[in-house]
Amino acid sequence: MELAETTGLSPATVSTIVKQLLAAGVVDTRNTVRSGRRAQLVTLAHQYGLLVGVHVSLRGVRIVIADSNFTVLEERVLPLPFDHRADTTLDRVALMIVELTETLGAELDEILGIGISAPAPIDPETGIISLPAVLRGWEDVPIADVLSRRLRVATFVDNDANLGALGEARLGAGRGVRDLLFVGVSYTVGAGIMIDGEIHHGVHGTAGEIGHALVDPLGAVCRCGSRGCLNAVVGVQHLIDSLQVSHGPLSLTELIRLAQEGDPGSGQVVEDAGAAVGIVIANTAATVSPSLVIVGGELAQTGDLLLEPIRTAVARRTVLNAAGPLPIVPSQLAARASVMGALALASDHAVAARGPLSLTSNTGSLQ
Repeated sequence: MELAETTGLSPATVSTIVKQLLAAGVVDTRNTVRSGRRAQLVTLAHQYGLLVGVHVSLRGVRIVIADSNFTVLEERVLPLPFDHRADTTLDRVALMIVELTETLGAELDEILGIGISAPAPIDPETGIISLPAVLRGWEDVPIADVLSRRLRVATFVDNDANLGALGEARLGAGRGVRDLLFVGVSYTVGAGIMIDGEIHHGVHGTAGEIGHALVDPLGAVCRCGSRGCLNAVVGVQHLIDSLQVSHGPLSLTELIRLAQEGDPGSGQVVEDAGAAVGIVIANTAATVSPSLVIVGGELAQTGDLLLEPIRTAVARRTVLNAAGPLPIVPSQLAARASVMGALALASDHAVAARGPLSLTSNTGSLQ
């Protein structure tokens, strides 16, 4: 009756249309109860099952449920305290996945796989963070195994920058590109390196950890324990602290807003960050020779304030521009880059286990 009331069509007409859509595989139906009366729930059909992407960041978690064509069906974002711990965060993630699945009128056994994006390097052999100091409270935690046991769904985990690269290669600015560098600039800086269509992990999954490149031998000590890392110089907390005297306490959202509005001090620290990140990107690109650099992360919301200093630094390296300027573009997926990559990670493993899920074209794979 709700469909009839909403559309203005007669119940008989709605029933006929639903039967036609059901036969075409466009919708699913199931029996339910509304206001104490039996009813039929009509939902969009899930294309060959569901995929779940989870992006755990230093300050929050984003969960997306999509069909096998990567169409997002449900999404939820939850802020978390800094230095949140693995046990409580994974408990919340499990509960939210159950809630979002129920919202879709689906069951957990319809989920083909779960991909998790973590803000730290992940050892591909163990699924455990290989530099535990950078994410306190997650030491020696087999992240994917913990969530898999709680939900009884196959679960896989990788670093957020790696999955940002995979997400952009499949669904964003890097479609059709087989050699690219994705750089996320946020509370920390990290890179995902794609070479010939595959994510390069390196030993213990630490490839692309450009946030721990040395940029200032006399700089502050980083969370990793080394002095003068890029993260300690241009991480968001450092940028906010540098504005404490002139602006007072700021959040990342406020810093981005002020920079976008033309505030001189905020714009200056973002430009300085771009210049420092640009030098490290140039050095990394000279080594791995990408055909495209994609810049994402929260700070990329400031647009050319961040991107132009990066482009300037890269343009100074002749070897990178011998065949023309190396393209440096913003992420198309923005805040969803890593979580969409997590969906792709889950899809890859589901395909390996069950065969192709859909006709969606896949550029690049994660191994």
